[in-house]
Amino acid sequence: MLLRKRDMATGKAYAHAKISALDRQCYHDFMLTKEYKHIQSEPPPYITAHPLESNILEWVYLIDGPPDTPYAGGQYWGTLVFPPDYPFKPPAIRMMTPSGRFQTSTRLCLSISDFHPKSFNPAWEVSTILTGLLSFMTSEEMTTGSISASAAQRKQLAAMSRWWNSTGGGTSAGGGGKIGFGDGGARFRTDWPEVDRENWQWMKDSRINPQNGRVMTAASSGSLRKEGTEADGQPVAERVVVERASQSWFSRNKLMIATAVIVAWVAIGRVFQHDVTAT
Repeated sequence: MLLRKRDMATGKAYAHAKISALDRQCYHDFMLTKEYKHIQSEPPPYITAHPLESNILEWVYLIDGPPDTPYAGGQYWGTLVFPPDYPFKPPAIRMMTPSGRFQTSTRLCLSISDFHPKSFNPAWEVSTILTGLLSFMTSEEMTTGSISASAAQRKQLAAMSRWWNSTGGGTSAGGGGKIGFGDGGARFRTDWPEVDRENWQWMKDSRINPQNGRVMTAASSGSLRKEGTEADGQPVAERVVVERASQSWFSRNKLMIATAVIVAWVAIGRVFQHDVTAT
């Protein structure tokens, strides 16, 4: 059975089928597969996206910060979660990377998101949705899930975005499956393995400390290895903990011992001086 709907933007009528749950699955699979091929052949400017292998309704995207914006040079990673009724209902949109524009891992209230299903146009594709997200990002309009930061703060976050994505904000791996901050970059590595390798090479070349995202001094940069490891493959953060734990009690408390020796020496000297005076 075909139902008639009207495109709110153009005023033109279009038809879509009233279909069963099984047919809906086939239909959204067909549409999203088609749109993935389209976005591969004609990617929108500054945008890359693909569905997860495990679920075609879950997509991940990367936005390269456009030039002449506070986001220039930034790498912004997020998710699109489509409903079974797509393309007749819009996806939930989130951005994981701190940007100074959106709250991280928070559903965004946009005309192209699941906050406004009635205003969503089924003619819009994934590329249209992500282009709309980028357009909103570079504006100053406020909505649920957006934040207001200064241009300087946004530039600073842009400069640290690749580090943040590939390290989970400098955290050690194994954060209980939490997406983004706290997972050591595990989810990003799964979603974007090639980009993650490029990020680690960039950190090595730029002498970025994987624990805090800051540029290291020349003396300390030699210890940086791909994915935050030493030459033997052990994670930097783990290596520091192990080295500290393996130090002897004396090594770890040298300052305290030296202070105690000085105090004892002074006390003995005073006692000796008192005895001499008394005699």
